[in-house]
Amino acid sequence: MDITSYMNQVGQQARAASRAMARADTATRNRALLLIADAVQRDAALLRAANQQDLSAARDAGLAPAMIDRLTLSDAAIDTMVAGLRQIAELADPIGEITNLKFRPSGIQVGQMRVPLGVIGIIYEARPNVTVDAAGLCIKSGNATILRGGSEAIHCNRALAKIVAEGLAGAGLPEHGVQVVDTTDRAAVGALITMPQYVDVIVPRGGKGLIARLMQEATVPMIKHLDGICHVYIDGAADIEKALPIAFNAKTHRYGTCNTMETLLVARSIAPRVLPELAKLYATKEVELRADDEARTILQGYPHLVAATEEDWSTEYLAPILAVKIVADMDEAMDHINTYSSKHTDAIVTENYSDALRFLREVDSASVMVNASTRFADGFEYGLGAEIGISNDKLHARGPVGLEGLTSLKYVVLGHGEVRK
Repeated sequence: MDITSYMNQVGQQARAASRAMARADTATRNRALLLIADAVQRDAALLRAANQQDLSAARDAGLAPAMIDRLTLSDAAIDTMVAGLRQIAELADPIGEITNLKFRPSGIQVGQMRVPLGVIGIIYEARPNVTVDAAGLCIKSGNATILRGGSEAIHCNRALAKIVAEGLAGAGLPEHGVQVVDTTDRAAVGALITMPQYVDVIVPRGGKGLIARLMQEATVPMIKHLDGICHVYIDGAADIEKALPIAFNAKTHRYGTCNTMETLLVARSIAPRVLPELAKLYATKEVELRADDEARTILQGYPHLVAATEEDWSTEYLAPILAVKIVADMDEAMDHINTYSSKHTDAIVTENYSDALRFLREVDSASVMVNASTRFADGFEYGLGAEIGISNDKLHARGPVGLEGLTSLKYVVLGHGEVRK
């Protein structure tokens, strides 16, 4: 296959399809989403079989447990895909909405209209559910999309591509409105990220290696996050009955996700009470605790205790490993977070209302939480129906990227014959 020619063809088809996708009315786009949801549910057994092919190859290749976890398409994951599509269909259509309409002294009215971005290229590793989540969000937001999944999920992605194409056709939308790149050749990524004539924005979902490569090579703007070094800070004014399940869930609910806690910060005044109780919980999951000197003194006897190094404060483990540090107070906690955080998601556990508000204002992350697990930081839990990714950039979207993150605003002017004097 001539990758350059193939990707140029894909880009041309996407650009042509984007015009039809933008013109389609809400009912048509919603019909496509519901048809895809029905087909995913109908073909669940076929999807699981395709996924098993991918999992078998991944294990033979010796992929890391975190990658295997992301690659696995369980019954629950299939149900979540179906629910996500149906939830997206129920969301208000942002396209064409006019806001901030105001009369100017000249008599004209000036406002802003929400419009699709155009063609969105999405590059992701493992996680075959991204194929459907991303397709659904792009369809609803009136965009065409080019999906380039990882080679480890090729069988499942091909099966999902057929389902999406069936839904588009059934709703009368162009078949090239959603295209899955049908090659595992890495050169396809290089072509996709350097086609600004066809692609308006790239959304990468993958590890540091992928993001670093794209940051160096891409000539198309990106919505991205590099990693997820998330913190939970247990304040001196925390309710321990809340702190224990929050800190346990944030670390152990799933290890391979970008919103999993990687560093636990504990106020000195409450550490002797909360750390031994947390250690009992973490021991049930055999979580390795990489603790500073003060925390290690409190945690003596814990079977999986290691001395923390400077590197641990800036490491995304994606594994049953947790860095633990005792801090004097919230100011020291926020200093640590703003120094080492990847600006993804950080949480405080406290009953002090003033401290909670300060934490929300002063922690410079895409999602900041009070008395809740960092695992809530995703589009489905935020009511977005699904997400196309999470951005810890400040432009153009921040946090979980749902429908509005896949749109832009243009100015519209309504006149009544006015001319400028």
